[in-house]
Amino acid sequence: MIALDKHTSLLFFLLCVWKFNAIESSPPVVLWHGMGDSCCFSFSLGAIKKLIEATLPNIYVYSIRLGNNVIEDVEHSYFGNINQQISQVCEQLSKDKHLKDGYNAIGFSQGAQFMRAVIQRCPNPPVMNFISMGGQHQGVFGLPNCGALGNNTCSYMSRMIKYGAYLKLVQEKLIQATYWHDPYQEKEYKENSIFMADINNELHINQTYKDNLQKLHSMVLVKFTNDTIVWPRESEWFGFYTPGQGTKIQTLEESDLYRTDRLGLKILHKLGKLYFLSSPGNHLQFTESWFVNNIIKVYLM
Repeated sequence: MIALDKHTSLLFFLLCVWKFNAIESSPPVVLWHGMGDSCCFSFSLGAIKKLIEATLPNIYVYSIRLGNNVIEDVEHSYFGNINQQISQVCEQLSKDKHLKDGYNAIGFSQGAQFMRAVIQRCPNPPVMNFISMGGQHQGVFGLPNCGALGNNTCSYMSRMIKYGAYLKLVQEKLIQATYWHDPYQEKEYKENSIFMADINNELHINQTYKDNLQKLHSMVLVKFTNDTIVWPRESEWFGFYTPGQGTKIQTLEESDLYRTDRLGLKILHKLGKLYFLSSPGNHLQFTESWFVNNIIKVYLM
């Protein structure tokens, strides 16, 4: 048996108290689901919520829901005005007393770019760490699982979509149109996209957007290396097609977004606050152990 003097015993006691409080004080977490999903399905975000709670006891996890029930939540992931939805979410978060001192945010697929918009537009309550799980931060120019149809068919269908994507009615009613990014029609995209072009400061520089991103402790971008849903998958790391064509990819560092630093991403990168992670598998396909070891234990504790 090891004998401890009273000073050592006191130190040990204080250390135990500190460790207990450290576990208790893990910042709250806010989740935003992707297309066709809901806040609370047991096989998707419901399971993620339980996994975080099991790994970090006493943590508060809030999963964003739009509408009065999970069915309406799913519908809102396809239809509606995304800017109005983001305003509703900002109001939800501002009224939640558990979040008043700040929180960590995780967005899944399209929920990631929507969560980033919350950070840029609504800095209170503040976000500490932002984790993007397969988010399309430069938009998409392709159809889900389109690879199975063959390149020629994919290209044809994508080009057909572009003729309606930037109509005002479509932009205000169809969620996915708001992050449709046609590299052949950059001017039309910048002028008519009511969401993606705005949050990426494509047409005008909103200094508030830049300033609010600088307040993050970290921005974590997760790309799924075998993704067949997001075209191009490099959008998950802020990469995209070189303007004027749909084959060659520009990395974030090669893009005007980075070189002109319209969003302040270059600053985040140089400060060591921008992280690029990859996960094997298709879109949002990851194991519990990968999520625990690479996300929860690194960015949420």
